[in-house]
Amino acid sequence: MPEHSPKLKDLINAPEILITPGVYDGFSARIVEKMGFKTATISGAGISESRLGLPDRGIVGLADNVDTCSNLVNCTRLLLQADADTGYGNEVNTYYTTRAFEKAGVAAIMIEDQVFPKRCGHMAGKEVIPAEDMVKKVRAAVAARQNPDFVIKARTDAAGPLGLEEAIRRLNLYAEAGADCLFADALRSEKDIERVVRNVPKPLSVNMGLGIRARSTTPLISPARLQEIGVAQVSYPRLLSAASIRGMLNAMAVFKEDLLEKGIVANREDLLVSFEEICELVGLDEVERLEASFQ
Repeated sequence: MPEHSPKLKDLINAPEILITPGVYDGFSARIVEKMGFKTATISGAGISESRLGLPDRGIVGLADNVDTCSNLVNCTRLLLQADADTGYGNEVNTYYTTRAFEKAGVAAIMIEDQVFPKRCGHMAGKEVIPAEDMVKKVRAAVAARQNPDFVIKARTDAAGPLGLEEAIRRLNLYAEAGADCLFADALRSEKDIERVVRNVPKPLSVNMGLGIRARSTTPLISPARLQEIGVAQVSYPRLLSAASIRGMLNAMAVFKEDLLEKGIVANREDLLVSFEEICELVGLDEVERLEASFQ
C-alpha cells in the first residue's frame, strides 16, 4: 500500500500541473504506474462500464466501488483518487462513505452535487441538489477523515443546468466548507475555465474528455495551456478504457475474419501483447520471489 501523506496535496498545490490518467482495473493502474505517473483518478464510469457492463448512471454502489478501489490500491504505488459519486446519500452517508474510502487506502475522494442517481458529467439531463445540501456533505467528509492529508475534492455539475456563475458560487461555498480541491465539470470553453480559476480560492481540477465526441462539452486543451490558465490538475478519465475497447474490437474483428472465416491461425503481434509482457506487467516476478523465499 502506498504512503499517501502528504504527497498528494503537495502535488496538487505544486506550480506544475498534475496530470492524472483515469484507471479502472489492475491492467490500467499498472500501465499508468509503469509510464511514470505519480497519481491516477479511478474512473467511476470505468468501473461501471467494465465491471458491470452498464453506463455511468449511478448504478455502481458503495461496496462495489470501495472494493474495486481497494484492489487497485493493493496492486500499485500510485496515489489513487476515488470517485465517490454523490456520497451515496445525505451528509451522514457521506461521512461513512469517506471513512470507507480512506480505509481502502486511496489518497483522495471526489464528491459531486448531482441529484442521485447521478450520471456521467457529459450526459444530458443532469440535475444538481441545493448548494446548502452539498455544503453539508463536504463538511461531513472533512469531519470524517482521520488523516488530515487525505484530500477531499468537491465537484459541481451546475455549470450546465444553472450556469457558470452558479457553479463558481457553489465552488466557493464548498471551499469554505473545507474542500481541499475543487472540480467544475463540463465547462464549455477555455474562457470559462480561466474564469473559474480566477474566482475560486482552492486548486481547480478539470477533465479532458478524450474519446468523447458529440457528448463532449469541454474543449480539449493541452496541459501546458491549462497550467498557464492556472488549473492545478487535469484528468483523462476515459483514455485507457476507450483505448482498451478499441483494441479488443480490432482484435476480435481479425479473430473473426482470420480464424473463423478463413481458417487462418495467426499470432498477430501488432494486435496482442505477449504472454511474457502480461506476466511482467502484473508482477509475476514479485510472486516468484515471494514463492522462492518460502522454499
